[in-house]
Amino acid sequence: MSWTPDTEALRGRVAVVAGATRGAGRGIAAALGEAGATVVCTGRSSRAGTLRSDYGGRPETVEDTAELVTELGGTGVAAPVDHLDSAQVAALAERIRREYGRLDILVNDIWGGETLTGGPDNWNTPLWELDLDPGLRLLRLAVDTHLITSHHLLPLLVERPGGLVVEMTDGTTAHNAERYRLSVFYDLAKASVNRLAFSQGHELAAHGGTAVALTPGWLRSEMMLEHFRTTEETWRDSLRPGPGGEPPSAPADFALSETPRYVGRAVVALATDPERTRWNQRSLDVGSLAKEYGFTDVDGSQPDSWRYIEEVQEPELEADYADFR
Repeated sequence: MSWTPDTEALRGRVAVVAGATRGAGRGIAAALGEAGATVVCTGRSSRAGTLRSDYGGRPETVEDTAELVTELGGTGVAAPVDHLDSAQVAALAERIRREYGRLDILVNDIWGGETLTGGPDNWNTPLWELDLDPGLRLLRLAVDTHLITSHHLLPLLVERPGGLVVEMTDGTTAHNAERYRLSVFYDLAKASVNRLAFSQGHELAAHGGTAVALTPGWLRSEMMLEHFRTTEETWRDSLRPGPGGEPPSAPADFALSETPRYVGRAVVALATDPERTRWNQRSLDVGSLAKEYGFTDVDGSQPDSWRYIEEVQEPELEADYADFR
């Protein structure tokens, strides 16, 4: 499928991607850059090393993301911020007002809870057997950060009609309503973010604004690629047996995975849609939006892993993955 980003679609627009260091946040910032936006990239991981990330030791920084935005045609601005610190977020809002005088797009992608969630051995553990402190920390990272960020930045966004808020989560409201998600803390975090988009949409409607919750599919983030011992260039090899007959390092449905840029292009599609208020308060997934708007992942495909999850009821069945790409 042939699809090319419009490099002028968001020229002159100002966006904040809160939690832009890596993963979906970096992909969203990059896609906004593809469309010509000015993107303020926030996070705790910085070359300055002044803030402490829950992913301490990882190499990605907000400066890396900002430089990528600029390389792709936008204007990238690095802003190290701890979104649990209200004073730091207030200072960010003041900086944006002073330097740009506007805010058109706010993406709340702050997370940092992967290590607190733990691996499969920790999933489905009853609440009373879980360590309380990491669980409460996970909720603060997933919910409090988003509330603090919106509290300080929405006054700038509502000054002109058309503002867009995107709350990043995992799973649509409908999907999560019928399924327990890993642990009580993770389950509550993702349901809360979906509801936060609904609540903000209610409040933004009177100002001509739109708020949505958005979930990517199976993301080939930096951490996921490392987990499966592969790279973005060689990820398909992780689906094949090793040279000595070793089992593939990734499960078969990793074939439905997507780059972080894909969810970014969904955000751009929403931001450039003059009728985007039709989505207000909705819980959306990237694969469905790709079909609606016609954008593709960087390889020209249209992965739709949530449709696969919903339609294939027995995981052991062999699927025709081509139908979902």
